Amino acid sequence: MEHHHAIFDRHTVRLHRDRAATTLDSVSAVLEEAADRLIERLDDLTRPFTLALDIGGRGATASSLQMRGIEVVSSDLSPRMARHVRDRTGTLTVCADEEFLPFAENSFDLVIASLSLHWINDLPGALLQIRKILKPDGLFLASMPVLPTLAPLRAGFEEAELALSGGVSPHVSPFPTLRDCASLLQRAGFALPVVDADVMDIRYRSGLALFRDLRAAGETNALSLRDRRIPDPALFPTALEGLAEKCGDTEGILSLPLHLAVMSAWAPAPTQPKPLAPGQFTTSLRDVLGSPD
Repeated sequence: MEHHHAIFDRHTVRLHRDRAATTLDSVSAVLEEAADRLIERLDDLTRPFTLALDIGGRGATASSLQMRGIEVVSSDLSPRMARHVRDRTGTLTVCADEEFLPFAENSFDLVIASLSLHWINDLPGALLQIRKILKPDGLFLASMPVLPTLAPLRAGFEEAELALSGGVSPHVSPFPTLRDCASLLQRAGFALPVVDADVMDIRYRSGLALFRDLRAAGETNALSLRDRRIPDPALFPTALEGLAEKCGDTEGILSLPLHLAVMSAWAPAPTQPKPLAPGQFTTSLRDVLGSPD
């Protein structure tokens, strides 16, 4: 299917991840911390999981799942990244587009996506596919960046470009809000959706260090409407000056926290608890609040 109004250039996303397959070691600490925070949610559950699909985890997610005794199938848009994950973790790995998942319905009892959904154009469609490949009462766990992640960098580029050329082109991806994520889960037909906020405190000694990490992780600009011309030589230095003014401390350290939406939801099943309809409650809230206990 052709996306006539695609936000992201998926070919460029794949090329960025191809390149990142050789540079992930420099950002592995961030990826592994994000994966660990997400997978820790499994420790609160009593039910076992036997077969999981790891979507775009870049190796960090699959390793943590294997340590819990869960068999893992990994997928990635990039063939080089898929080979990297296979060689690193030994998991069965598939090169697949997240927008067209090649798995049968009711295949997995767990699907997990750590920092891998924010480059998808048809996110509602991808979530619907994920729900369908889950077995009844299967669990979907995901984390993705939300606002105000990289807001100072976005503002720095906008101000620099306005000053230099009088116009603005996009350099930083648009991110959803927590409310957007909750609405997407409900729209896809998941049961018992929950969205929590989490923040990873990340600091850099310079803006160039931030750019190096984004490139190493395959997270550089892949917006369809990005300006493909060679930028003004002063653009990046001016944008970095603005970034330092907005989030730098007296020693020049830049604070750029990664704001995450942590999503959990279940594939519908007859055994799941159902909310009561209005008027079906048997206990009055007034009685509960008025009780001395």
